[in-house]
Amino acid sequence: MTARADGLESLENFIKTVKTAHTDFTQVVTLPAKEGQAARTKTSSGTFEFARPGRFRFVYQKPFPQTIVADGQTLWLYDADLNQVTARKQAQVLGSTPAALIASASDVRALQADFVLAAAPDRDGLEWVVATPKAKDSSLHSVRVGFRAGALVMLDILDSFGQQSSLRFSGFQANAPLAASSFQFKPPAGADVIRQ
Repeated sequence: MTARADGLESLENFIKTVKTAHTDFTQVVTLPAKEGQAARTKTSSGTFEFARPGRFRFVYQKPFPQTIVADGQTLWLYDADLNQVTARKQAQVLGSTPAALIASASDVRALQADFVLAAAPDRDGLEWVVATPKAKDSSLHSVRVGFRAGALVMLDILDSFGQQSSLRFSGFQANAPLAASSFQFKPPAGADVIRQ
């Protein structure tokens, strides 16, 4: 009888064996309670795909259309309602982000430059790993990554302001063939482009 993998082993195996992926996601963001108010939640959904290392695409479809593309050099954020594009150098913004954990790193050692990684107890039928950013000025407090049978199932993100964001992935397709154009972004005609 073989022992079940822990979260660290699942993360390492995921990074080694899953070079591309396509999945649907549902994201629930819980804003901390303010004085006299209950905590509030916002739900969004869309698709996520990546090609390791350093390329990914989040497409939020509901409730507001938004696209985030990392092409290996630039991180593009397109807000369709505002018709605004923000472009940032990818190397400056991705180091200790959840996207770096699941899509950017080429191996666990690369992740360990930016995160302290630790296996966490199994919960809800998932193997978990907790990633804590090493940077003191990070806006992230911690990220919990959940796997089931080697597939990415969940990300629980806690930021330094107490906001919690949970992404649940469904229909995960590991090593899916993806078009190179998925990771290219051209600002729509007429959009305001802000370069930072």
